[in-house]
Amino acid sequence: MRIFHSLLTPFRAGRKIWRRSLLFRVTTSTLVLSAIVVTILGFSLLSRVTTGLLDSKDRSAISEASSGLGEAQRLLDAANTGPATPSAARLVDSVIATLGARSGSPSAFDVLLLATNADTDAPERGTNLVAVSSIPDELRESIASTQRQSWTYAPIVFLDGRTTPGLIVGAPLTVPTVGPYELYYLFNLDQEQETLDLVSGAVLGAGIILVILVAGVTLLVTRQVVVPVREAARIARRFSSGKLNERMQVKKEDDLAQLATSFNEMAQNLAMQIRQLEELSLLQQRFVSDVSHELRTPLTTIRMAADVMYEDRGAFDSSNARSVELLQEQLDRFESLLVDLLEISRFDAGAAVLEIDRTDLVPMVERIIHATEPLADRNNLKVRFAAYERPAFVECDPRRIDRVIRNLVDNAIEHANGTDVVIELAGNPEAVAITVRDFGVGLMPGESSLVFSRFWRADKARARTTGGTGLGLAIALEDVRLHSGWLEAAGEPGAGACFRLTLPRVAGDVFSTSPLLMSEGFTESATVGGDAAIEERVVPADIGARSRDPLDTAPWQRSGP
Repeated sequence: MRIFHSLLTPFRAGRKIWRRSLLFRVTTSTLVLSAIVVTILGFSLLSRVTTGLLDSKDRSAISEASSGLGEAQRLLDAANTGPATPSAARLVDSVIATLGARSGSPSAFDVLLLATNADTDAPERGTNLVAVSSIPDELRESIASTQRQSWTYAPIVFLDGRTTPGLIVGAPLTVPTVGPYELYYLFNLDQEQETLDLVSGAVLGAGIILVILVAGVTLLVTRQVVVPVREAARIARRFSSGKLNERMQVKKEDDLAQLATSFNEMAQNLAMQIRQLEELSLLQQRFVSDVSHELRTPLTTIRMAADVMYEDRGAFDSSNARSVELLQEQLDRFESLLVDLLEISRFDAGAAVLEIDRTDLVPMVERIIHATEPLADRNNLKVRFAAYERPAFVECDPRRIDRVIRNLVDNAIEHANGTDVVIELAGNPEAVAITVRDFGVGLMPGESSLVFSRFWRADKARARTTGGTGLGLAIALEDVRLHSGWLEAAGEPGAGACFRLTLPRVAGDVFSTSPLLMSEGFTESATVGGDAAIEERVVPADIGARSRDPLDTAPWQRSGP
């Protein structure tokens, strides 16, 4: 196994470089494609050269063999017409001597005269110590069966052990008083082989040099493009890290210089807009903080007067009494909004602190369910609670976590459209998670991250029965961020929504997974550590019975009618 991993290490390193380096990809691709093209062209060139050489050799060899065959047959026929026919050995020797003399010096070919019937004692001769094993059996069988001239390429073997490439041409020959023979011409192809070796070496060397030159040119050209792109990426990273004064250097007047100029103009405009947004954000935060604090004194005075009027509303007529009740309700709502604004201003100023205490979340959820029973009754639904861990202790600020869970439950009841609300709690050694699931209007694609924005509502025209300010989930997100936890949302139109709160067992610790999965089939927008939504992923189907059926055998605690 270790050997296997060691073999995979270079492959993984190369694949990593391939993914990250445009210069490496372009150069490697060009090198490979150039090698393929050069190889194809080289084989094509060698094939044409080889074909040309061998075709020329074939024509001359066959012509020489045909001429020699005719000469040998004339010699044999002339010897047979004399008053006394020479012996078979003398006939064979005379033919070999005559044909051998035709080869010249140095010898252009060798000759073998073999008896067709190997069982006879007919003499066999050859020139220059050529071995009978040079003649392939297939060639002899072809001549014997067709009784026509045949030829093939085969190595020529000599009795002294030498071997050379050769072209062998054979034809049937009749020797008087002896019988059928086979005459073979063996043409040495050493010169042609040397020519082919020379051409192959030249093509191979030229191909390697050409591929290296093409790779070098590609590397040089690609580098001229990639270096400015890398510089732009480096400047962009520094720009995104807050160094808004970073700019690219413009040295020439080509297309890349125009790109650098455009990049610098874009960076300048972005820096200006970012500074404007920062100033506007600071102004907004300061305005919210100042207004919130300034409204507390007159609100307190109005509250005192309204309380006196509310206590004496029995002395008023019905119209004035109703007006006093409406005044009290709106003051409660206004006071809630002011409290939320003050809380937001504390988060913006970095003044929010945690009062850590070891807390059991199970009774906290039960208290919240009990407190929301009147709201559940008005909406004609049930709140169901299943705790898979009792007790479930975490180190947290009880007031803030109570506010987070209460806000999630209120929102679920508000948007459930009369369907049940399901709350689940589970833990692992690292963290404890709570999911709040409704089956109402749900969330549109992309809204799972927007729900945590300040003053955002999915339906601007929807009437609200809980008197919400639009800041509840934004405050909940900040509370979870203080605890180094996760707050996530998922949902689909018409299928409801699911919110998951995950808190570390120990305040400030880091955890890797949540004990509970989101509901099946939802696209999950993760807000990890209180940051903005960083990914969207579809929850797998095998999520377990806890989130499949709100009416299964889990330890449900029910609330509502």
